[in-house]
Amino acid sequence: MLKYVAKRLAQSVLTLLIITAIVFSLMRLMPIEGYFQNFEKLDQNQIQVALKSMGLLDPLPIQLKNFFLQLFQGNLGNSLIYRPNVPVMDIIGAKAPVSIFMGLASMAIALLLGLPLGTAMARGKSKFWDKFGTAFIVFITAVPAAVYYLLVQLYFTDWLGLPILFSASDPSSWILPTISLSLGNIAYYAMWLRRYMVDELNKDYIRLARAKGVNGKNIMKKHVFRNAFVPMVQYLPTSLLYTIAGSIYIESLYSVPGMGGLLVNVIQRQDNNMVQALVLIYSAIGIVGLLLGDVLMNLMDPRISFSKKGGAR
Repeated sequence: MLKYVAKRLAQSVLTLLIITAIVFSLMRLMPIEGYFQNFEKLDQNQIQVALKSMGLLDPLPIQLKNFFLQLFQGNLGNSLIYRPNVPVMDIIGAKAPVSIFMGLASMAIALLLGLPLGTAMARGKSKFWDKFGTAFIVFITAVPAAVYYLLVQLYFTDWLGLPILFSASDPSSWILPTISLSLGNIAYYAMWLRRYMVDELNKDYIRLARAKGVNGKNIMKKHVFRNAFVPMVQYLPTSLLYTIAGSIYIESLYSVPGMGGLLVNVIQRQDNNMVQALVLIYSAIGIVGLLLGDVLMNLMDPRISFSKKGGAR
């Protein structure tokens, strides 16, 4: 397995470098007007001096080489526009804890609600919980996330008396953004767990256990849920991708001072160094999540082997 992990890590590093290079190049293709608040009032000499100070007059390959040299030294540079001359990591370091806490809290809620919902749907096919869960999953899947995020914000603030915008000093203002962020994963966990549990319920060893008179609750707990949860493990780190993608919109919607809202802000301001650093972080989280999913799958299911051709993934 170590050989497989080392190979995947090498592929992950290469993928990160490619993603970073693409984003770096795209940011340099944006109009230079975006780098200046009062572009019309500046003469050409002032514009050229400012662009040179930002390193934007060098040929693109030279800029890219300089960026990677800094990156390999652990230096992501300073903010150019958002907070001029402030190190990028200082800005991100102040906002990352908010995004991390909210993301972990939303995933915890999704696990606490999604897994029991999926179990109830599998145990009571065509009954209330199955119909309720199916309707919820269809709604979350079919309706654009931006729509139900707005519905939660508009109606739940009135029904529950919760703040409509985030405030670090008010714990109740964390509730709506965290719940909104968890909705997609609740549907995701419930849908896949139901599917895997239904598949397990139709297998011969379950029929044999029932024929022997094994208690139905023991069958569900010790056999069906346990075996159905194994393939779910692979999706847990991957679901972090959905949380990250959702947090970008959620943080902007609720004015949460996290990395998601920051990314939107610095893209609008064309702060190249900030955009590159945030994309690099988000990409790294996603790629590591995929790798962890495979490793957890191997640890949970001894039938999977990365060293044998028959069990290789």
